[in-house]
Amino acid sequence: MAQNSQQKSFTQWLLEAIEYKRPQFVNEAAKKFGVTRQTVNRELARLVAEGLIEASGHTRGRKYELSELKHAWVELDLKEKIEEDVVWRREISPHLENAVPRNVYDICQHGFTEMLNNAISHSEARRATVGLSLTAAEVKMFVMDDGVGIFNKIQHTYGLEDPRHAIFELSKGKLTTDPDSHSGEGIFFASRMFDKFEINSAGLALMCENDDDWLIEVDEEPSVMPGTWVLMRIATNSQRTTRHVFERFAASHDDYGFSKTHIPVALAKYGAEQLVSRSQARRLLARMDRFKEVILDFRGIDAIGQGFADEIFRVFRNQNPNIEIMPLFANSQVEAMIRHVEASK
Repeated sequence: MAQNSQQKSFTQWLLEAIEYKRPQFVNEAAKKFGVTRQTVNRELARLVAEGLIEASGHTRGRKYELSELKHAWVELDLKEKIEEDVVWRREISPHLENAVPRNVYDICQHGFTEMLNNAISHSEARRATVGLSLTAAEVKMFVMDDGVGIFNKIQHTYGLEDPRHAIFELSKGKLTTDPDSHSGEGIFFASRMFDKFEINSAGLALMCENDDDWLIEVDEEPSVMPGTWVLMRIATNSQRTTRHVFERFAASHDDYGFSKTHIPVALAKYGAEQLVSRSQARRLLARMDRFKEVILDFRGIDAIGQGFADEIFRVFRNQNPNIEIMPLFANSQVEAMIRHVEASK
């Protein structure tokens, strides 16, 4: 196979298959790219020889792992004066310069400095640990602190009933516990720049992958994992850019503000409960007056109640005629309820 764009695609696919431990990936690669198993194995041997992957075992029992090309692990005393750009420049950037494309480097710089600044400014932590792992397929970075925990702090600052409400508010964007110093946009944009973005705190996790936000109940007790832990992952061949992400959430090409948000409606419900009440709708709509466009993503929602729908698609719309609300991925039941309340205007 010639060293061209097809070869690069073939190689990258193999690296990602190894990263995510796809079973029978040799056979799958041969079929996908129209080559023989021998060709796949020769490419794997080349990657081993170049130090990009590591192999163990023999013949059909052979296993592969991505080699860690760069590694960083730094502990920071937050009682000292710490500046996030200095930590980036000294501890993280040297491992990525000339190792990843410029767009990936820029995203890593944005995400790392934003998350470390959050730890410095908001966590009330004494210490933080930051790190990086680079393979041929992916950049992984983390920022961990021993502070009060991001979800607990947001809950107490805004008087929310439950720390899970804090996760829901974070997913909307424009949320900060220090509005005089911060716009509240950092986590929202960083979570959309990376392939996978995860915040763990107090036994809960907010995970964003391919624009899907998920609330996860973590098995560990909150006391086992004090503070906040942020994990950011992006493929080394990602085509995403910081500019592309910022422009996606501007209401128009000549509007460079953060004026559009994408809300996963599923985060508004807990457990087996259904979205039926006006109070649930008002919780979803909190702070929506800060945006010009609101996309409500109904994936995972089987049905909504009349009061819930009426509060959003009639009451709120009538009170805020300059805010456009757009339902997305609504099934036939949800669409029917939305049409029902819209017809009663």
